[in-house]
Parts: sequence; structure tokens; C-alpha cells
Amino acid sequence: MIKDFELEKIVEPLLGWFIENARILPWRTEPTPYRVWVSEIMLQQTRVEAVKPYFERFMRVLPGIKDLAECPEDELLKLWEGLGYYNRVRNMQKAAIEVMENHGGELPADYGKLLGLKGIGSYTAGAVASIAYGIPVPAVDGNVLRVLTRVTADDTDIMRQSFRTETERVLAALMCENGIFFPKNKDILKWKEKVYRENLPGAFNQALMELGATVCLPNGAPLCEKCPWQEFCRAREEGLLDSLPVKAKAKERKIEKRTVLIIRDGDKVAIHKRPEKGLLAGLYELPNVEGELQQEEVLSLVKEMNFRPIHIRKLEAAKHVFSHIEWQMTGYAIRVEEEGFEEDGEENHQLIFVDAEHAKERYAIPSAFAAYAEYMNIKLGVKKDKEEADA
Repeated sequence: MIKDFELEKIVEPLLGWFIENARILPWRTEPTPYRVWVSEIMLQQTRVEAVKPYFERFMRVLPGIKDLAECPEDELLKLWEGLGYYNRVRNMQKAAIEVMENHGGELPADYGKLLGLKGIGSYTAGAVASIAYGIPVPAVDGNVLRVLTRVTADDTDIMRQSFRTETERVLAALMCENGIFFPKNKDILKWKEKVYRENLPGAFNQALMELGATVCLPNGAPLCEKCPWQEFCRAREEGLLDSLPVKAKAKERKIEKRTVLIIRDGDKVAIHKRPEKGLLAGLYELPNVEGELQQEEVLSLVKEMNFRPIHIRKLEAAKHVFSHIEWQMTGYAIRVEEEGFEEDGEENHQLIFVDAEHAKERYAIPSAFAAYAEYMNIKLGVKKDKEEADA
């Protein structure tokens, strides 16, 4: 069990391994509070390699908290397009506004005050506090829970909040001024001269995360020969690598059938803005309806919207998986008779007709529609088969 394990012995080999093996990442080379914060929010539910180009673009456009606080929402969502979980960036902007108003434009160097900001939980607060400010507080994510449950052979369900809280408590005790980072034995203080500009708490938290991300991998596939803990890892000794960590099975996702419409009138394409609350709140999307409609049903629907369809093409099926819902989609590209729309933003039955060539550049279209977004600026051909016909 984690609480019964001598955690002091993991520190020195872990830091030694980290010094030699830490990946060079853009937010590590310049770990300012703002950069650390943005990177940690982006890294939630997203792989490091996928985040890198988003992070670098975000920093170019919004290099500081003031820029984030003042950024127009459509531009902000466009910067985030492809990362998903858009509430993350909305909450970041709300927190940035609060920082500007109440903290002088600087993220507070205080774990409790960081926790009080919108969208910042115990992990993110711990990461910013330790990595950016050197405050000795833990940052416990899935990687940390995995490496610690394996080295200690702890079979507690890591999805239990009580277990995460206990893990944070144990690590906090290890990191506090009476713990291993401030020992009477002066030998270990050599790490303070070597690790990330003497930031031992930040290095320790990053090392735990790095070990889980690059060595102690999930799904029973750890690279034990590269692990600094291989000599005393209990899961390895007891043959439990395949069964740890224990994680309660998530609820099955709800399956939703949807029909997606790419409605074109000349050089314009129809998009729709979702409600300000709920799934994909406030984002632009291709018009879509519940259910799997057949071609004749789609034509009837388009006519009910007061359009005159002149060509329809059925597209390949696609799906998109959210955390709790799976969309199984059928798509149709429909060309309608030009209605005389003159400029972007003109509405027709809650749809906005925008310039098709630049629609993807100007509007944040969720990745849920990625399979169909390519048809937004491609004119329908004249060749017809059983799936493609004049209306």
C-alpha cells in the first residue's frame, strides 16, 4: 500500500533518472507560470506530441495572461480547434480575467489561491505551484497514480477520489519542509544544484509524470529494464504489472445516431452555432439532426427549411467518441438553388451561410465533424451513381 511504503527511497533514483532522460518540451525550457498553466490544461486528455504545435501557436498569438483575457471568443475557440473539451479554454479565459482583476495580472504563487481559479483543480494547481514557483506541493495525475500503485503494489481503485486525496496527502508529507526534500542528511542536497535551476519540487513532480509517460506505460506494458525503481518495485516482484493499477470500468457510452448535412448554395456553405450550454457549447457546426435519415427524408427536411435542393450525394459513415457519448453519423452533401445571400453571417432558419473556401479557416468546427469538414469547400460533381443524384 502507498501509505505503508517507504517512499523516501524512490526520490534519489527517480531524480537521477530524470536528469538523464527528461524530454525537451517547449513549456519545460521556459517554465513561466503562464506557460506551465497553458501546457497543463492542454495536456489534459491529449498526448504530448499532439499538444506541441497547439502550444507554440497559442503562445505566439496569446503570449500573456492579458492577451488571453481579452481574446475574442471565436478567435480563442479557433486557436483551440482540434484539442476538444472546449470548456477547458473557456475556463482558462475566465480564470485569466479573474487574475487580471484580482491578482495584478500574475498567477498567484499560492496553491490555495490557484485552486480558487476557474478550471484549476488540485493537479493543475500543484503543477503550476511546484514547476513555476518551486512550492513543495504534489501534482497527482493518472501517470503518477499508475507508477505509485505499481511500485507499492497497491490494488486500491485509482478512480476513487478518497484514494487520490490520500496519495496527495502522502506525497505532500514527503515534500514538506520536514520531509525528504529538506533532510538533515546534506548529501541529497546535491540534487538542488543539478535539477532544473534548483527547483526540486517541480523536478520531482515532473519526474513522476515523465516516468509514467515514457517508461511505466499503461495496459501492462511497462519498460521495466529502463525504470530507476526496478530493484524494489513490488508489482514487478509479485508479477502484478498486468493487473495494476486497478481502475473501475467506466459506464458504457450512450450511442446516438445523427445525420449531418453539408448544405451548399453556390460558393457558400451552411453552418450553425450550438447553444451556449451543453455539449460543444457555443461552437459552430455543420447542421445535423438526430437519427439516421434516408435520402428522401433528407430531401424533405431540406425542403421544410425552405431550400430548393437540386443535387444530393450520400457520404461515407463516420463516428466520433466523446467521453460519455458516441456519435454514429451519416452524411449528405446537398446543393441548393442559390438564394441570393450576399455576405457571411446572413441567417436562414438559424443557419449561417459563410464563404465555403475560408469557412474552416475562420470558424472553429469541432473535430466531431472532421470526416465531413473536407466537403465544405468542395463543389459537388456531376457524376451520379446510386448514392448520388439530382433532387
